[in-house]
Amino acid sequence: MSERIILVWFRNDLRVHDNEILLEATRKADKILPVYCFDPQYFKIVETGKSTTGNFRARFLLQSIANLRDNLRKLGGELIIRTGNPAEIIPQLTAEYQVNEVYHHREVASQETAMSEEVEAALWKQKLNLKHFIGHTLYHKEDLPFPIKDIPDSFSVFKKKVERDSSVRPETDTPEQILTPAITDAGELPTLTDLGLDEPVDDPRATIKFTGGECAGIAALEEYFTNNTPVKAKAARNPQTAADNTSRLSPWLAFGCLSPRRVYFEVARHEQGHSNNNPLIPELLWRDYFRFMFKKHGKKFFNPEGFKSEAPETAANQDALFEQWCAGNTGVPYVDAAMHQLNATGYINNYARQIVAGYLVRDLKVNWTRGALYFEEKLIDYSPASNWGNWAFVAGVGNDPRENKNFIHRQVSQLETKSPFIDTWLSAHEAEQVV
Repeated sequence: MSERIILVWFRNDLRVHDNEILLEATRKADKILPVYCFDPQYFKIVETGKSTTGNFRARFLLQSIANLRDNLRKLGGELIIRTGNPAEIIPQLTAEYQVNEVYHHREVASQETAMSEEVEAALWKQKLNLKHFIGHTLYHKEDLPFPIKDIPDSFSVFKKKVERDSSVRPETDTPEQILTPAITDAGELPTLTDLGLDEPVDDPRATIKFTGGECAGIAALEEYFTNNTPVKAKAARNPQTAADNTSRLSPWLAFGCLSPRRVYFEVARHEQGHSNNNPLIPELLWRDYFRFMFKKHGKKFFNPEGFKSEAPETAANQDALFEQWCAGNTGVPYVDAAMHQLNATGYINNYARQIVAGYLVRDLKVNWTRGALYFEEKLIDYSPASNWGNWAFVAGVGNDPRENKNFIHRQVSQLETKSPFIDTWLSAHEAEQVV
């Protein structure tokens, strides 16, 4: 009898811990074939002349894939790396290695789901099954107290019902061993140049440098608990001090280097069961909420009107206003410092994101989808559901706008900043203008 082989298609689940498709494949097959494809559609040049994936995020991705390969090798396995259309590459590999089935984690955004459908159709021609798993959320879809079509559009209602009526499933085990067929060509990790990108320059003003990979993600989680005593954790709940106390775990969560359930149970372990008091838990719930809302509303999140009746009012001179915002030349110290930091590092905390997004939409009256696309290019931790969901939320075309307080308790022009990135703004403005 021939051996059973399952191909594990990695996408945004770049880890060996709490990875259901990896564990299930090792249990159901004699050997597995781990595969990652660098899809050119995520590195194409758009109208702005830039890649859809900026170089900071691309570097983080490359580091994450390298670490995944190392971790698979430690378990006795290997990772096949290819560049090209997954709908062409995966069927080629299934034929070459006589694969019996393909496993992958289901995505929710239209571009990702379309690719899954292409791969599924290609495999169907080979009479092979693409098995879908759900593994990107804290709460499993099947454990929600309502079907997807009935998910409340209000986050507060969603949060209340989920916390009351649902529970988080335990983490899945890490495989003890991984057996792969004899691999003739595992493939080399591409360089940034291969992907059409330049090496990013690390700004000396940055207080943190993100390194991709599962090992770095777990280390960042441990560091979070080391640095966040109960007093610091309490301070982190105050939006005015949030800039210094955010978890900064989002890049590893976005790429699946870190499991949301790992974060949840680490919170529970460190806080002795009082996990709902930790600011990390609402972060995870917002992340779940936007993914489930994408599942419910689909492509509506990419439209200026969102899933409301009309789009926000926009200004006539949008192009000029948008360019000022992108470059951090609005004349508002906090906004400009945040945009300088985003451009120089690929990251700003959620508080700053809410403020610069609100300023673009409400003060400058620029089409919010332009800001969402700019964040898509720049952010290390870009995730379609969280990014577009948050922008729609700020623009008032997503969930209940009455919940959108934008975390701003003062006029944006009155917000002070001690950011080192303010010096760029000061070079073009008089220092006495800063409040």
